[in-house]
Amino acid sequence: MAESVDIESLRYPVGKLNVPKDVSKEQISEWIDTIELFPSKVREITENLSEEELDWKYRPDGWTIRQVVHHVADSHMNSIIRFKLALTEEVPAIKPYHEEMWAELADSEAPISISLSLLDGLHKRWTLLLKSMSEDDFKRKLFHPEQGCDLTLTFMLGLYAWHCRHHLAHIKQGLESAGQF
Repeated sequence: MAESVDIESLRYPVGKLNVPKDVSKEQISEWIDTIELFPSKVREITENLSEEELDWKYRPDGWTIRQVVHHVADSHMNSIIRFKLALTEEVPAIKPYHEEMWAELADSEAPISISLSLLDGLHKRWTLLLKSMSEDDFKRKLFHPEQGCDLTLTFMLGLYAWHCRHHLAHIKQGLESAGQF
């Protein structure tokens, strides 16, 4: 990785989140596909990594590849719960969490096979849920206390599809860095 790469490029290798206001059915379908395929893509690039490679970081002061894999499992568990809350309650307030602190807990040092297995099952269920949703379901909202506003499930779907691409790129970056960070 060239030294001239700035930290923002390393933090946001696929760009910052940008969910359009108007979203087509085709875009929703693409986002669902991203979520459906994510576990197999993560598994494909991580399953044969050594312990040393799993400890490579994707940027200075960033997480290790191992922490990224565990983070996406944590984050996506929260996401499916948020979707279910919004589908069964009227504008529920979600519970934010300190993801940076979760990444420092002991289970973030566990073998990634645990989180890969979790992602497999979780994303299968999440995809089933997403594919069953109607247009009106995607208009349902939840309240995000940190952002101080209501967010639609369409926005949340776009966010998590981006989240998949974002962290997949981080894992690839960590491999390309070969322990440089």
